[in-house]
Amino acid sequence: MRILLRSLPAFCLAASVAGSGLVATVESRSANRVQSKKSSSSKRASGGRASVSSKSNDDPALRSRAERLHRQSVVVDTHNDITSPLIDDGFDLAMRGDDPKAKVKTHTDLRRMKAGGLGAEFFAVYVGKEFVNKKPSEGGGAARRALDVIDVVHEQIRRHPESLEAASTAADIRRIVRGGKIAALMGIEGGHAIEDSLRTLRMFYKLGVRYMTLTHTNTNDWADSEGDINNPNVVHHNGLTDFGKDVVREMNRIGMMVDISHVADKTFYDVIATTRAPVIASHSSARAIANHPRNMSDEMLRAVAKNGGVVMVNFYDGFLDPRKAELALRSRAMEDELKQKYPNDPKRVQEEIDAWRKANDPGKTPLSVLMNHIDHIGKIAGIDHVGIGSDFDGVPLTGLPEGMEDISKLPTITFELMKRGYSDGDIKKVLGENLLRVMSQVERVASEMQSGKAAQRR
Repeated sequence: MRILLRSLPAFCLAASVAGSGLVATVESRSANRVQSKKSSSSKRASGGRASVSSKSNDDPALRSRAERLHRQSVVVDTHNDITSPLIDDGFDLAMRGDDPKAKVKTHTDLRRMKAGGLGAEFFAVYVGKEFVNKKPSEGGGAARRALDVIDVVHEQIRRHPESLEAASTAADIRRIVRGGKIAALMGIEGGHAIEDSLRTLRMFYKLGVRYMTLTHTNTNDWADSEGDINNPNVVHHNGLTDFGKDVVREMNRIGMMVDISHVADKTFYDVIATTRAPVIASHSSARAIANHPRNMSDEMLRAVAKNGGVVMVNFYDGFLDPRKAELALRSRAMEDELKQKYPNDPKRVQEEIDAWRKANDPGKTPLSVLMNHIDHIGKIAGIDHVGIGSDFDGVPLTGLPEGMEDISKLPTITFELMKRGYSDGDIKKVLGENLLRVMSQVERVASEMQSGKAAQRR
């Protein structure tokens, strides 16, 4: 995901008794849910979670154990938008994105990726809707933009071979992590990037793209997006068109993971009905906690579990915090209106949104809210179907929960899961094993389809 004005305060709602109470209620329910895991039936429903540790929040022994487990795990982040600063601002991963004197400030750089114990990163090949039908003189269209971003990722791998290595398969990721490097992969964000061409889709795969988010916030020619589903001026398809279903089937055949983050609900169910392989939500959270259409309902979570897929929790507070979800929705309309009002004055647009957000800021989102989303998805879908898809550098610099301010803070997730009583095996699943399982299954389905075995079974 990319949100306008990365350096601005996060989307938020004015503080209110109701809003504060809602967060407290969510946390209280989570705490009660954790305590209930002591029963064997509850443990089975939650994926085998153990009882909550009685260790204090700052227990050094527990932190040390969490750090060891984190370093022993394959930590996979399925969505990072650092590619936009790389291509648009001249950033390089060897720079310090947290340097107060730096012109470009980021959540991500190589130093902090290593500090966070990251094993594999899916770099987002984000293609904004503004690139649809752009002229070459304006930077080219959607496919051209995707190629430019892919080139930037390959260039970072070339510049930093001591730290990064390109991966194509789940086995590659494990091998690269064992070798002490970070596995670099890519996922296209916005299906309009293929410009309605299966040939282009196949070429993106050959260039290293291993998932595609079927839509961004805009409906394309073959799939509806949640971002504009209520806009009467947009032509919708009631989910996937026939060609959209062909796209899903072709992704299955070539071994590219189908990503349903950003899609409209009907599109999601059409994908589930069409795909032969497990799907992913590369950066989505739980709608039951924060009522935003970018998040997944409990019914959708159960459908992903039945499909064998995995939901990677988004860290953006506008999708996590129930106080901020409504404002995140309102800000979309405001951004579009301001762009139309000041088409040649991006500075004025920035000032208007900056002032609006500042006036309505209820304060930072507690880290517990992020953990509650992991808890909830693990409870509803099962522990085998939840992971992490940070959205670092695709959200405002301050748009993350306390304690998760940048990519170096990833070990905090392991520590917090330990505090909540998750077993070491289940923590490893959340950190990366679930995604690796899905990726392996997608590879296996592709092999079967290409050999004709899948057709024989049907």
